[in-house]
Amino acid sequence: MLKYIESKMNKSSYPVAGQSLDITPAIDYRSDTVTKPSTAMRQFMSQAAVGDDVYGEDPSINALQLQVAKLLDKEASLFVPSGTMSNLLALMAHCQRGEEVIVGDHYHIFSHEAGGASVLGSIVMQSLSTSAKGYITAEQVAAAIRPDDAHFAKSKLICLENTVSGFVQPQAELEAIAVLAKERHLKVHMDGARLMHAAIKTNSSPADLCKHLDSVSLCLSKGLGAPAGSVLSGSKSFIARASRLRKMLGGGMRQAGIIAAAGIYALDNNLQRLQDDHQLAYYFATQLNKIAPLSVDLASVETNMLFVDFPLAPGKTDQQSLAKFLISSGICIGDTVPCRIVVHLDISRSDVDKTLAAISEYYSAG
Repeated sequence: MLKYIESKMNKSSYPVAGQSLDITPAIDYRSDTVTKPSTAMRQFMSQAAVGDDVYGEDPSINALQLQVAKLLDKEASLFVPSGTMSNLLALMAHCQRGEEVIVGDHYHIFSHEAGGASVLGSIVMQSLSTSAKGYITAEQVAAAIRPDDAHFAKSKLICLENTVSGFVQPQAELEAIAVLAKERHLKVHMDGARLMHAAIKTNSSPADLCKHLDSVSLCLSKGLGAPAGSVLSGSKSFIARASRLRKMLGGGMRQAGIIAAAGIYALDNNLQRLQDDHQLAYYFATQLNKIAPLSVDLASVETNMLFVDFPLAPGKTDQQSLAKFLISSGICIGDTVPCRIVVHLDISRSDVDKTLAAISEYYSAG
């Protein structure tokens, strides 16, 4: 599918600084990571005070780290290039070589981070089956904790995630796991890449969602509109360890306050509007249900994601026929089954209506 998209891109001329590249698709549902910095965000970035962050002297990065630490009610925070690095730093800061992490099998840390914790940290990963809504239970975790026996890797850390595939994780279950972890002398890390969606959906403060956690990773480019960056939060001693590991892994970025400024802008301006994405995703789902033969479980659309089974239209044999049809209209969807559709700040109501019309045309044309 990627090669097909690339074939449709206008590559006749590439822009110089200050110009934009005219490419198709214009409406992209593959992820909320595809958003572009707004004009206001770019302006804010251009005015960022900067310094050498490896020396701890970048004012914008320091301000962002303080802002996130306060937001999550943690002692300290660390700005890093990506959510994958943020999670990797957390696992390596919590665990020694050969120690074990207990994690859900559908969590990003286990399934989409290239096995970095095992490759680079020599950390053992024990995966548990997640529920239909993406969570693991305290009962599962209790059964998974290894006994004090030399035959086994020592269980050291429990990794959670919120949200998962758009589902808000039940706070009572997360807190039960945290209580269990404390009793068994384990730490708890949260991949909170889309934590702000959970906070907005449940009308909770991010700090309340994280109060029982030892560390949290918050992504700035998933739904919040920043072009890059993630912030890892926890105790001062934990962040000190993570900072040394960040340097080891090449994550020191020098005058990166320009990027951090985008995160500050996102946190100041793009949090409350997440509810617009939630409402638009739900609207999208309700309207898809009006197009035969589609059926979307509305109860499964909690935040900004919906998962849709798109059967082939009559007479079609190419499994990518819908995606190719939509590309011709400047609309891009993923190629997973079921198809994940992600609504974000670059998707408008008119974009959704255009997409619905195109999908309806695809099925009626057959």
